[in-house]
Amino acid sequence: MQKQRLTPTVMALAAAGMLTACGTETGSGSGSVGSQPRLTGVQWSVESVTVNGKKQPAPSDVYVKIGDKGKAEGNYGCNGFSADVSVDGDRVDFANAISTKRACDKQDFENAFKGALGKGELKAAVDGDRLTLTTDKGDRVSLTSEPPAEPDAPLTGTKWNVKAIGDGKATATLPKEVDGKAHLTFGEDGTVRGKLGCNNVSAKAEVKGDSITLGAPRSTRMMCEGAEAETEKKLLKLFDGKVSYKLTPQGLSLTAADGTVVSANAADPKRTK
Repeated sequence: MQKQRLTPTVMALAAAGMLTACGTETGSGSGSVGSQPRLTGVQWSVESVTVNGKKQPAPSDVYVKIGDKGKAEGNYGCNGFSADVSVDGDRVDFANAISTKRACDKQDFENAFKGALGKGELKAAVDGDRLTLTTDKGDRVSLTSEPPAEPDAPLTGTKWNVKAIGDGKATATLPKEVDGKAHLTFGEDGTVRGKLGCNNVSAKAEVKGDSITLGAPRSTRMMCEGAEAETEKKLLKLFDGKVSYKLTPQGLSLTAADGTVVSANAADPKRTK
């Protein structure tokens, strides 16, 4: 099942999802809700949402990732989200949710799922690899547990295709005229090379901890217009300074000093180590 990771771009995409463990839930996420099996430390795929008696099957990429440090993240069906979460016995409460702002063709499911999670405390019932979240009014979210997550794709040696650019609050996917044209590859030799949407680019790239210091960009000088020019202008904000980065199994999020957030996907899943 394809899973979307937030960058927030999706950060907007806001970032690693963890869930508070309190009440009878252990802090490690390996305990239980009451006498039930583990709830935290698991990524749950959403199968369906039932609101006012109407059941809607979930798109293939809808999930909730629950951790053990007061945060959760997931995908509503189109937009990614993150939220604060508290657990008390078999009651779960999602609060302060933020999400990306993508325009979606079909939002019926997304609105139903978002509404169910936002209706206050939910009763959680875990049965093996299945989880049911039920509101006080009887609306219900049915989920199943995901297999262990794949390891992160390596930063170096992976071709990262740029998919979205945002400012930490709202994220927009690349226009169709540019989609598939912008990419970056970080080399073992301390450089980054790629394409900004129109022009090729290269620069020094020093990785230290969770940040990368990028040198001044060297690029070709093709004349660009419209969406290509606008995309290049935004991507150039990554260079000649320090950016923070975060890896996911098939994703990379880069955040520039001015708050620009760039989300990219690994071009070849087989390169994941």
